[in-house]
Amino acid sequence: METDGRRAPQDGDLREVSLLALKLGVTAFGGPAAHIAMLRQEVVEKRKWMTDQHFLDLIGLTNLVPGPNSTEMVIHAGYERAGWRGLLAAGSLFILPAFAMVLFFTILYVEYGTTTAGEWLLYGIKPVIIAVIAQALWGLGNTALGVSDRATAVLMAIVGAAVAGLFFVGINELILLFGGALVGALLIFGRQTLASGAAALLPLYLLKLPLALLAVPEDAPVSYSGTRLFLTFLKIGAVLYGSGYVLLAFLEGDFVNNYGWLTEDQLIDGVAIGQFTPGPVFTTATFVGYVSGGFTGAVLATLGIFIPAFIFVALIRPVVMRVRDRAWTGALLDGVNAAALGLMAAVTIELAEAALVDIVTILLAALALVALIRFKVNSAWLVIGGAVVGLTYQGLT
Repeated sequence: METDGRRAPQDGDLREVSLLALKLGVTAFGGPAAHIAMLRQEVVEKRKWMTDQHFLDLIGLTNLVPGPNSTEMVIHAGYERAGWRGLLAAGSLFILPAFAMVLFFTILYVEYGTTTAGEWLLYGIKPVIIAVIAQALWGLGNTALGVSDRATAVLMAIVGAAVAGLFFVGINELILLFGGALVGALLIFGRQTLASGAAALLPLYLLKLPLALLAVPEDAPVSYSGTRLFLTFLKIGAVLYGSGYVLLAFLEGDFVNNYGWLTEDQLIDGVAIGQFTPGPVFTTATFVGYVSGGFTGAVLATLGIFIPAFIFVALIRPVVMRVRDRAWTGALLDGVNAAALGLMAAVTIELAEAALVDIVTILLAALALVALIRFKVNSAWLVIGGAVVGLTYQGLT
């Protein structure tokens, strides 16, 4: 049976989705851009679950709603392959390994007052992640620019480059995404239908408003409450756009300044744990929840920040199936895609500056890129290899 031109879920699909999500949850280091790059390698190149164009459209639409983009992309992939059960399994199993690892390190942190920085691990892994992202950018860029005519491709390249440049001067990511969508549509489709196209995609932005009402007032009492913890993280998951740095601002405002449940030093340590463990960076919520309210707090915080991601994917699902087929929404989506790739390129440059610190890391990134492009090596093996190189090199110095 086919639905909307796509194959219906079959026996074995749920198991396949579950194993892939678990694999990514254990090996996906490096933040959202790296997670999306690794997901693309699995579902587009290796397993052929979807085309590059459809994957790129999912990125564009995911960027228009709040929440952890890489987690939402994994959830989308699960739904594509195994329906509603795949949606739930993919998201849950991608999050679970990170939750478990962050919880483990947080328990050590609380018991012993310190945490392993993981520098030896990241030294070898970061250059590999740069190569993984670079390969994904190349493939997705070719798809994004492989539009109807060369003039349009040039215009989209200009939009992407402009977005990357504006990112470096401090323009907000959300402004750049929506601005890219509108400028792209204006360039591609013309002024006449731009307004109706923007109106069609505006509900994606407005999806965040009902859950935003769950925001906890600033004059809330400072005593710990599991309900307050859960609702605060539900609010954050429902309204947060942008990078982990934006998450840090939310956490500082609520849990350090308003509630006083964490100190500045504890928050920095929590962000560090979230960064050197694989999977979604949003599992920093697990740290905050455990420090604030023990194991129950860790569970409540994790559930609160990730529940909106499942809801948003379910809500925008009908849009995914229709938006590419209409000229004006298709033009807007082309603009969003160009802007999203521009942001991804800018983030990659920032990551590369921090990751490629000496000749060893530069060579490691170059070798990983050759292995990905020439020999089609799975990125998970390269991540493991990078960790081994980092450990070995640090042991020799």
